[in-house]
Amino acid sequence: MINYKIIVQYEGTKYQGWQRQESTGNTLQGKFEAILSRMCDTKVEIQASGRTDAGVHAFGQVANFHINTEKTPQEIMDYLNQYLPEDVAVIAIEIVSERFHSRLNAKRKTYRYRVLNSAIPHIFDRRYVYQVETALDVDRMQEAASYLLGTHDFKAFTSTKKSKKSTVRTLETIRIEQVLDEIQFTYVGNGFLYHMVRILTGTLLEVGMGEKSAADILTIMESGLREKAGALVPAKGLTLLEVEY
Repeated sequence: MINYKIIVQYEGTKYQGWQRQESTGNTLQGKFEAILSRMCDTKVEIQASGRTDAGVHAFGQVANFHINTEKTPQEIMDYLNQYLPEDVAVIAIEIVSERFHSRLNAKRKTYRYRVLNSAIPHIFDRRYVYQVETALDVDRMQEAASYLLGTHDFKAFTSTKKSKKSTVRTLETIRIEQVLDEIQFTYVGNGFLYHMVRILTGTLLEVGMGEKSAADILTIMESGLREKAGALVPAKGLTLLEVEY
């Protein structure tokens, strides 16, 4: 079988996340597998770099699948885009080594969370930003973010209650940039836990609103307790920008 790597974009608003679910066919993985299985006339499984949650978007999600087909990569890409919904598209495809795995081989991921810091809604961006009307102190949030950089146990910043898997991750970069009335939080790391980016953002927002101090980040991290961290912000503000290998 030939292993194909694709780069995918999608607006996650109406989907129940990436991962296939028995209770619904409305997942990205389910959509792709249905189209590929029909194309190949046999069951096809597809793996992504990560399971984006319901409502989360992707600018550069990476996935791979193994199939036997006489179609060229371009023909496969054209077939997928013909049958995918209008809010999902394959933007690149290539043949990769048999051993390539989009999740296991990923070295670095970049996510961006967009906050509209204004009392006035942005109608055309409403599906991609989380509106916060309270004034936010960017300098305080940047100071708080500095405590999160490096390799730490991020157990306090995940919704997963019990797991035997390690909660240690490395955050290389957190950029907090104000663009007019929008504040963008960009996270670069070697991997992210369930809801981690959204909880990190919620915690930083509470610092920005004066509800927490920058130094509270250290106390939260050392506690390992989810209830010490900030709120889980809505999925719609989050986009997976890039996956590196």
